Amino acid sequence: MAIKFADRMEGIKASEIRELLKLTVRPEIISFAGGLPAPELFPIEEMKVVAVKVLEEAGRQALQYSPTEGFAPLRDKIAARMGKVGVTAKGNDILITTGSQQGLDFAGKVFLNPGDYVVCESPSYLGAINAFKAYQCQFIEVETDEDGMLIEDLENKLASHDNVKMIYVIPDFQNPTGRTWSLERRKRLLEAARKYDLPVVEDNPYGELRFEGEMLPSIKSLDTDGRVIFLGTFSKTFCPGLRVGWVCAEEGILNKFITVKQGADLQSNSMTQRELDMFMELYDLDAHVEKIKEVYRQRRTLMLDTMKQYFPEEVTYTYPNGGLFTWAVLPPELNARDLMLKAIEKNVAFVPGGSFFPNGGQENTMRINYSNMPEDLIVEGIKRLGEVLHEAVNALKK
Repeated sequence: MAIKFADRMEGIKASEIRELLKLTVRPEIISFAGGLPAPELFPIEEMKVVAVKVLEEAGRQALQYSPTEGFAPLRDKIAARMGKVGVTAKGNDILITTGSQQGLDFAGKVFLNPGDYVVCESPSYLGAINAFKAYQCQFIEVETDEDGMLIEDLENKLASHDNVKMIYVIPDFQNPTGRTWSLERRKRLLEAARKYDLPVVEDNPYGELRFEGEMLPSIKSLDTDGRVIFLGTFSKTFCPGLRVGWVCAEEGILNKFITVKQGADLQSNSMTQRELDMFMELYDLDAHVEKIKEVYRQRRTLMLDTMKQYFPEEVTYTYPNGGLFTWAVLPPELNARDLMLKAIEKNVAFVPGGSFFPNGGQENTMRINYSNMPEDLIVEGIKRLGEVLHEAVNALKK
């Protein structure tokens, strides 16, 4: 057959992370690859109670079609939770999405024409890169440091490019680096967005997972003219399998997202929306978040202490104050994709960092997740990964 596919398929590739996860289902693999929550922390007994109660009290509605915007009581609860990031919102400001990944896809559909530019951090979230590529855009990568985007680099690149349509950022415990933007950088980003009249997509899946320090105000909370689209999710703080995320935006923008969702999937899952709402009626979600934060904090500390012990001194890495990831930088002569194959031979996995750079390059980087593996496997896996890295670094010295 000679079936003709759409031109856009040329830019749509399988997610390297999703492909890696196929390997890591092997039980012998110690996986630091996915951004996966710890499954032993899922509130399974509570969710049994919740599921039965939803079906008993509103089973017909839970199994029926429901409004595109989402279940109204859940939207109200999410609007109230937006206060945690400094945003005053009401239920009508919220659209329920099938995970925040759907919000990324909708942002591309709403804002991007073929050839348009998306401004993003360098590196940036692979899932967003792939979502935007479906709309045949181009990327402007802005250099970053431990405080976020370098605003001078952002200004220079905005001044030298036409057809820039939006800015995409992850200011809290960024994926893949684990870094958090300073308050000054957040404010200056908004100034640049106002100057060039651009929307800002603020992706915040990890913000509630802060281990140390004070929570910084979201970029959305600093926004005075309605240009920031905030994406949130319960995938990292609760259960990713429910696939419940949200968009918070001003009315004109949110209505575009609602219209797009009507054509995409009509609505998000009625049952899981009601289950999440019922969980928040019956139980304390904040207490659950505190519980998982403490586990992830301990695993973060254990992993970084073990990396310090077993990694070559030529390898540097970030020390995140929250989130799910640390980011390692290897000597420039090394290619993390090659090392990944050697690591798999030792039954340990990570994500090579090159895919997080939409324009390519910087193959000497790696993203390592600390939330999913139990403590004993973190130590064993980092030891094995350290062996791979020492072999590679020693080979450079010969």
